[in-house]
Order: sequence, then C-alpha cells, then structure tokens
Amino acid sequence: MNRIQLSYSPYNLILKYPFTISTYSRTTTPVVLVEIHYNGYIGYGEASLPQYLGETQESVISFLKQVDLGQFSDLTAIDEILTYVDYIAIGNTAAKASIDIALHDLVGKMAGKAWHEIWNLNPENTPNTTYTIGIDTDDIVKKKTTEVSSDFKILKVKLGGNDDKRMIEVIRSVTDLPLAIDANQGWKDRSEALEMVHWLKEQGVVLIEQPMLKTDLEGSAWLTAHSPLPIFADESVQRLADMEKIKGAFSGINIKLMKCTGMNEAYKMINIAPSMGFDVMLGCMTETSCAISAASQLSPAVNFADLDGALLITNDCFRGTTIKNGKIILNNLPGIGVNKV
Repeated sequence: MNRIQLSYSPYNLILKYPFTISTYSRTTTPVVLVEIHYNGYIGYGEASLPQYLGETQESVISFLKQVDLGQFSDLTAIDEILTYVDYIAIGNTAAKASIDIALHDLVGKMAGKAWHEIWNLNPENTPNTTYTIGIDTDDIVKKKTTEVSSDFKILKVKLGGNDDKRMIEVIRSVTDLPLAIDANQGWKDRSEALEMVHWLKEQGVVLIEQPMLKTDLEGSAWLTAHSPLPIFADESVQRLADMEKIKGAFSGINIKLMKCTGMNEAYKMINIAPSMGFDVMLGCMTETSCAISAASQLSPAVNFADLDGALLITNDCFRGTTIKNGKIILNNLPGIGVNKV
C-alpha cells in the first residue's frame, strides 16, 4: 500500500510595497505551504493568512496536525475527503483550503490533466485580471500605477479611507484605464456611498466591491438597487451557505479560495451563482503562484478576476499561471499547473 504523507512549513511573503487598505497596512503576509505525497506524486497547497482572516501559522499547523488522510483509500474521492476535513473544526478556512489545493494538485497530476481540462473549461476564456493599487501617498500611488499601467487592462483601487477622491484623481493623472474599486467596508452612510458611486462612474470605474459593512445587508441592498454600477460582495460572502443570505443585496460575489475552503467549494459557488442573480469575481489574498494558479484553473468560468497576489511579492517560490498584457494565461501542466522553484 502506498503511504500518504502530509507535510507543511511556515513561509513569509515579502511585499514589494506596503499594502494598505481602509483598516490596516502590512509589509509581509504569513503563509503555510503544504505538500501531500503519494505514489511518487506531490500535490502542493497553500494557506495565506492576512491578519483579518483570524488565522495564524500556528493555528493552521495545529489544524493540519489533526488531518489524517491515511484513512482514505481513494484520493479521487475529493468531496468525501474535504467533507471530513471541513468537520475537523469550525472556521480555519485557509487551513482547509491548503489541503483542498494540494489534493486537487495531486489528483490532477495522477490523472495527467490540469483542472481546467477536467472541468471542461476553455483556457482561452480566461479574463483579464486587475492589478491592485493600495492606499498610499500621491508619489507612491503614481509610481505604482505608472509601473503597471502598460501591462494591464484594468486596475483595482483600494478605497474606504478619508480621501478617496484624492486616490482616484492621482491615478487619473497618470492613466485612463478602467478601474474596479474595493472599499473594504469603509463607507458607512448609504446616501453618501451612492453619491460617491455616481462620481466614480464618471471617473471610469466599472464596479464597486464591498462598500458597506458586511453586516449591513439592508444598506447594501439599497445601494445595489440604486447604483449605476454593479456592487460585489466580498466580506459579506465567505462560503456557499452565505450566498442565499445575501441574495438580492449584491450584483455579484467575490470568491476567494482562502475564504471558501478551496477549489471544490469555489467551483460549486461559481456554478450556482447565475441562478441566484450573481456575477462572479475570483479574488485572492497576497499569495504565491501556488494558490493563484489553483484559483486560475476556475477563471474561464467567471466574469472578473483579481488574481494579482503573486505579482505583489518578491519571494514567490512557485512558477505557474502567468499574466500577459493583463490576461490570465493557463499552462498545460497537470493539477493546478505549478512547479516549485
């Protein structure tokens, strides 16, 4: 019998620039890298741990120590295995995602197929990804925007601070690219938010992400009903079970592997979204090309993508999905499409 081995190690991502949103700023992101070894194959996974998720390297490793994959004789029984993993403890979504990603990578390699091929998704249908510009000084915002504006078709701008219009005006001084906005729950008054949305539309903004508090579904529903731009949920939707709760309150949802426990649940959310009236964006944390490539396997099935996490760091330890002229480019490697550097 071939033995299944699960291993994991902490790793710290170093950001090219401080990453600032409406609530905090950071220069590093802790992750835990995971490997599942079986029959000569290695599946790679990752848990990315920005502080707002509430998970740490210690909590992830503590969770992973409880995972016993040796009890399963058929590793292709992904639903069964991940149901078991999910029931080990409440929460721990990034830890669960690391197992999910590594398992998908392993099973795909065993089958000799990439997951976009297994799911019958056309790699030519991948969307453009946004590139994120965090809240910063005028000079840094100009510098970051100028550095990337010729390589992308759309930028994502973090707002929700005290000087949102300044951020947009600074960016508009150096580029006229379409913009997506992530306010990270930074707007509290619905009428002021709507006024801001109208102003942003005039500035070439195409969508707004999580403008109101995640608990203010009434305010989000009102804003969505009156907004000239689509309003996407991020913090308001974590997992599949949340979709029914926010139905009617948003135009779309942002699915992140670290929130929804990985590729398996993300695929289910994508498939059910149209019947619930949601467009879909695939998002990410600051991640290596491991988690980014995993999410990218799903990207031909979505409307928007924000999969720039590996581009924001200086110490990526994987090679996988690439970005060319802003478009997500999937390779033909089996599994999630990565090699370890």
